[in-house]
Parts: sequence; structure tokens; C-alpha cells
Amino acid sequence: MKLKTLENINLKNKTVLYRAPYDIETETVNGVLELGDDMRIKATIPTLQYLLKENCKIVILTYVGRPDGKIVENLRTTSHAKKLSELLNHPVLKVDDSIGPLVQEKITQMKSGDILMLENVRFYKEEMVDDDEFAKKLCLGKDLIVFDGFPQAHRIHASTTGIERHLPTVAGFYLQHEVEMLSNLLENPQRPFTVIIGGAKISDKVDAIHNLLKMADNILIGGAVANVFLKALGRELGSSFVEDVFVDKVKREKRDWVEDAKDILKQAEALGKKIITPVDLVLSDTKVPNSAIAENSTSKKIININKEAVPFGWMALDIGPETQKEFSDIILQSKTVFLAGPIGKFENERFAEGSKALLTAMKKVNGETIIAGGDTIDVAGRYTKLDDYTHISLAGGATLEFLAGKELPALKALMQ
Repeated sequence: MKLKTLENINLKNKTVLYRAPYDIETETVNGVLELGDDMRIKATIPTLQYLLKENCKIVILTYVGRPDGKIVENLRTTSHAKKLSELLNHPVLKVDDSIGPLVQEKITQMKSGDILMLENVRFYKEEMVDDDEFAKKLCLGKDLIVFDGFPQAHRIHASTTGIERHLPTVAGFYLQHEVEMLSNLLENPQRPFTVIIGGAKISDKVDAIHNLLKMADNILIGGAVANVFLKALGRELGSSFVEDVFVDKVKREKRDWVEDAKDILKQAEALGKKIITPVDLVLSDTKVPNSAIAENSTSKKIININKEAVPFGWMALDIGPETQKEFSDIILQSKTVFLAGPIGKFENERFAEGSKALLTAMKKVNGETIIAGGDTIDVAGRYTKLDDYTHISLAGGATLEFLAGKELPALKALMQ
């Protein structure tokens, strides 16, 4: 995929609308709102430094959380502006709106090298429906767009596809890096290429699994996603969470994820590919209240799922030691490993052994190791160093849609 990049456009002294990936919610620490994580801000520093070197005026646009068209105090971009200023070592002015006379006044007062952070664009309901008049207002007073919002590139919003209809658009360095890495993963991975799929839901991963099956040598399934495949294989899962049926009330459609899993298993067999599901599971007694499972569950046992059923009242929360060894051995023989989703209920150390084992194996791989998505980054950061991996994809949904072979709407305008 060839993108229009910063090198393809004259930026000198331009007023740039910088579409940032700063969808980072805040948390209260000692009575002060602070960002829970600054990885996405750090990822944009090279782009912003380049724009400053070109004497640009930089107007930053992003959304945060789901305020549903209302002003929500803890979803303002004030903390984002403060953290960016610290990391960039450069003043960042914050304005409490994203369109209107106040914003235009601030833009006209800007000098080369100034940075202005707009307010959360989702405070306007027009953002979510890609309202064209609203998108046009977001572009007022700017010369061009530099788009680094890869984690939002699968959204059809005013601040993604909408603004691109009104101004020339190029990719920032962060987005360019994500696209190049993921394209290489699909087109030219070092082999053997192993994909590990975990997490709670199959619904956001099923299309990616279908597509990755064509190029991966092994697909290892863990987390609650494994429960769907195990059910497809006829295993009894007791009280385990299984995302089996989804009803789309708007489209009036029903989708059975277990049937999808059966199709994937048939496709794998036809292609001569390996989809490997757990042979043993770590269980917890659900008499422990669900809200407490992550923190203080003490009940635990291990079963071989091929030989016995998960009893009613028990749920699978991790892969067992036999599966940990099998998966780790495959990882260690691989040259490219891609991980999307935790392998167990990692918030509780008692059910984190599967994730730990696979992450430890990934650290030892002599090749490319990629982790993707917020929960995956969370578990990797808890039990290993993030520097241990060759690439961290900060996007979740956009990464999975890209790997599913889908066209991301916001990338169309960036194509050469």
C-alpha cells in the first residue's frame, strides 16, 4: 500500500490540521485528572517534531471516549495538551471548542511553531454521523491535513473521512509505520509465521482469522475466543463465557460465531493449515461472584478438555500447562509471531500463567514479534518489557480490520 506522506507535500509555514490518535481516557490521581497512558502521544512525537521543523502552525484534532454529543468534563483534551507539552518540550495551547469563532480567533493569532489543541470533537453529535457541514467547519483556517489517527481509520466520522473531503491529506510518520508493518505482515512475513488470537470476543477477530489463515503457518487460539472453537469441536464448557450468537437489531441479522468457527476449522483443513486449540484449561468455580473472579478467586483446577467436560458452575479462565508448552514450542520455532488478545484472565495472577508463558516465549524469538491492541499491550507491559517486542500496534479494531483485508475508510484519501 503506497501512501502520500509528509515528504510528498510542501509544508513550509502551512497551517496544518493534525488528526491525532489521542483517544486516551483520563483517571483521577490525588484529585487531579491525568492520562492513564501516554503511548499514543509518544508515538506522534516524530511527526510533530517534523512539522515544527517546517515552521508549521499545528492545530490538533482528536476524539476521546464516548461522550455521545455532550460535554463530559473528564473527557476533555486538557490533560492531553499538558502531557504532549511535557513530552514534546514545547508549549501547547488548549481551546475549549473544536469549531466556532473562539477557535478561528485562536488560529488567526497563531505564529509559526505554535500548537493548538482543540476540544474533544465527540462533544458534537455531528462527529459520529460524518456530517459534511461540520467536517467543513473543522477544516476552516487550515491548509492541509496530516493524518496520524490510524486507530480510528476504520471509522466513518467527520474527523476521519469527513475532513479528508475538504483538504489535501497526507499520512504522518506514526500511521505510515503502522501501515508498512502490517502490510509486510500480510505480504512478506518471515516464516514460520505464527498468529496467536486471544481476548474475550471472537466477533472483532473472526474476519482477521479468516484472512490470516491464508498466509499464517500456525494459528494458536486462547482466551475466551478458544471457548467458541472448543464448542465448535463439540466440547462441553460448563459455565464458561462463550460469545456464540450475535443479533444485530438494526440490520435484523443474527450471526452464530460457533458456526463461523466451524467454517474456519474446515477452511484450515482444506488449506492444510494448523489451527491449534487448548488441550487443557484452568478452571475457576463460579460460586465466587463474577466481579470478584479477577481479584480474589481461590478455587482452581485443571482439566484435559479432550477427555472431560468443564463442570457446570465452573468456567475456563486460562490455558493449562500442557497447552502452554505446546504453544511455546511453536512460538520458539517461529520467525514471525503476531499476538492479538490476552490468553487468560490475566488481571488475576492465578489465571495469568498462559499469557506469561507465551510472552516469555515471544521474547526469545529470533525474528519479528508484534503485539496489537490495548489489552494485549496491558498484559505484555505487566509481565514483560514492551521493548522486548519488535513492534507494538496501538490500534485494536483498525489493526484487525486491516489484517482482515478490509479497506479502512480513512486510508482512501491517503493512497498515492
